[in-house]
Amino acid sequence: KYLLIFDFDETIINENSDDSIVRAAPGQVLPEHIRQTFREGFYNEYMQRVLAYMGDQGVKMGDFKTVYENIPLSPGMPDLFQFLSKNHDQFEIILISDANMFGIECSLRAAGFYSLFRKIFSNPSGFDKKGYFTLGPYHSHKCLDCPANMCKRKILTEYLAERAREEVEFERVFYVGDGANDFCPSVTLTSADVAFPRKGYPMHRMTQEMEKKQPGAFQATVVPWESAAEVARYLQEVLKK
Repeated sequence: KYLLIFDFDETIINENSDDSIVRAAPGQVLPEHIRQTFREGFYNEYMQRVLAYMGDQGVKMGDFKTVYENIPLSPGMPDLFQFLSKNHDQFEIILISDANMFGIECSLRAAGFYSLFRKIFSNPSGFDKKGYFTLGPYHSHKCLDCPANMCKRKILTEYLAERAREEVEFERVFYVGDGANDFCPSVTLTSADVAFPRKGYPMHRMTQEMEKKQPGAFQATVVPWESAAEVARYLQEVLKK
């Protein structure tokens, strides 16, 4: 069996869902005083303030749900998901995302592909007694390269260890992503594995830079994609072998 890992923002969907929900805010903009509180590496905390502001403005669960359900999938993603639906017994599919559980579920259910995923790892979110959308950090970690609330390498490493204890070994691991936080776990992939970075996005640039600086250090095969249909074609060839 193969393990297939997906990122969510700008990978499965063609936008950053944290930016997308601003469409539910009054006038579809955030006030400058909130925007100025953003600090690099502390995006999760920043989003907590954004959501508190939106709650104060009377933005409700239904408003957020509508936005998430209407975010377009990335080019070729429906093709890839249809291919995976047909070959579901060959792949164990998980999602690791720095977005949030509520948004991901809304999005995937609307697209009709929620059931493909064995497990979704994302920041906890929900609605409190006042009806405000709340968000928390996923975990704490010691990785210096990742945002304070999530290191995807830690999540992936722990998942593989847990599956090994359950006597599930994967022949190969495939990782589909776009961001710097997808580069971190992809460095742990072996020469049998494949990294699918979205062409021209940070994960792609970082694999190229590493290859220049330390040839051979990045072990996985790198297959950049513009359309997820290219990922489907690659996986199709793998199954033929």
